[in-house]
Amino acid sequence: MRNAAPVWDLVEARKAPLIALSDAVWAVPELNFTEFRSVALHADALRAEGFRVTPAVGGLPTAVMGEAGEGGPVIAFLGEYDALPGLSQEAGLTRHQPVPGDGNGHACGHNLLGSASLLAATAVKDWLAATGTPGRVRYYGCPAEEGGAGKGFMVRAGVFDDVDAAISWHPYAFATVFPPAALANIRLDFTFTGRAAHAAAAPHLGRSALDAAELMNVGVNYLREHMLPSSRIHYAYQDAGGAAPNVVQSRTVIRYTVRAAELDDMLALAQRVRRVAEGAALMTETTVTCQVVSGMANLLGNPPLEAAMQANLERLGPPPFDESDRAFARDMQATFNPEDIAAALRQVGLPADTDRPLCDAILPYPSPAGPILLGSTDVGDVSWVVPTVQALGATCAIGTTLHSWQMTAQGKSSVAHKGMVHVAKVMAATATDILSDPALLDRAKRDHADRLRRQPYVSPMPPDTHPPIQACP
Repeated sequence: MRNAAPVWDLVEARKAPLIALSDAVWAVPELNFTEFRSVALHADALRAEGFRVTPAVGGLPTAVMGEAGEGGPVIAFLGEYDALPGLSQEAGLTRHQPVPGDGNGHACGHNLLGSASLLAATAVKDWLAATGTPGRVRYYGCPAEEGGAGKGFMVRAGVFDDVDAAISWHPYAFATVFPPAALANIRLDFTFTGRAAHAAAAPHLGRSALDAAELMNVGVNYLREHMLPSSRIHYAYQDAGGAAPNVVQSRTVIRYTVRAAELDDMLALAQRVRRVAEGAALMTETTVTCQVVSGMANLLGNPPLEAAMQANLERLGPPPFDESDRAFARDMQATFNPEDIAAALRQVGLPADTDRPLCDAILPYPSPAGPILLGSTDVGDVSWVVPTVQALGATCAIGTTLHSWQMTAQGKSSVAHKGMVHVAKVMAATATDILSDPALLDRAKRDHADRLRRQPYVSPMPPDTHPPIQACP
């Protein structure tokens, strides 16, 4: 804690170029494993800040690693910069107005995520140099968090094997410690193959792959009654077999995402889904193959690091939002359903009728309302191989739904910029605590080892699952 104020000053000193980086990445939204412009911007920023840069870390062309310092523990900051399809939006507008072009948008705030992590890493680099403290700080630019499991492939490649602790964050409407409640998941492509036929003249000769997929959906719907309440199953057709209803469809591809709170529960549920697919193929006299597309482990908690991060949040206080920020947030809230705002407040234990447009206090941790479930993240795989802690940073109006045009619209706002600087200070101070307090790092490592003894890590992705790497355009 004694190092917090000096490292906060170092964050302030370097915030301008990293805010500019965030805005530059916002302007070039790129999807999973195609983040070539975004990773180039991050690599340039790392070089400008004096890091030793390793491109294509882990064999991923759109990953990058920068390192500074010598000896001592290795602290990793995890960054992301991938966007989402179909969620483009003009910045700063409180009405829906997509940007002309390919339709991608930073609707999960990953332009902020990577930039704030790099800002924190830069401040820690400068702190190490100023204090002569032994230690190394790394920034990992990680691609394809949005379902692509970029960090999972990096874990499998061993790029975190010599890291002592990892720190990250995610944009949100409130400032607190990110609870270890993200769901393990796996994405499975089921390809049904049948036999084409004229649907009127010779339907008896056909074997419908589309029928098989439909029967699979029915079977999975019945399965939902017999799985844990925290588990989730979603699906989307990748290839429905064609647009001609007078042809018996001979090939259909359907993608399933299976989620559960614990890794072993997710793997068991995925196996049950596979058996449903096999049954659907048997009923329709088709064949089915299953290919794992990607997978992510659940988050493994680390109470010693979470307590240290919460202490820094409480010492720093909420982000310094002003009246113009609150006015912008109120205008943005006018575009939400009232239920969105009420749900966001209830989720963190606040009364649903509270009138507040922005985060004005640090939430207690753990939350009295219970864990905040935010879907899945490939940070989970890192947390199984390295003691890991994350923050939630207040970068948007209360009630903002992630993966919405409103989140994209706020990505270059004063609210977003102040929130990313604020969370960078929290992360940087947590890192300096770890580097200057061997007992804290020892407690974090012992807690991590105890958890792994109870349940060893198993990658949800088999060895024959590979990232869909694309050539730089």
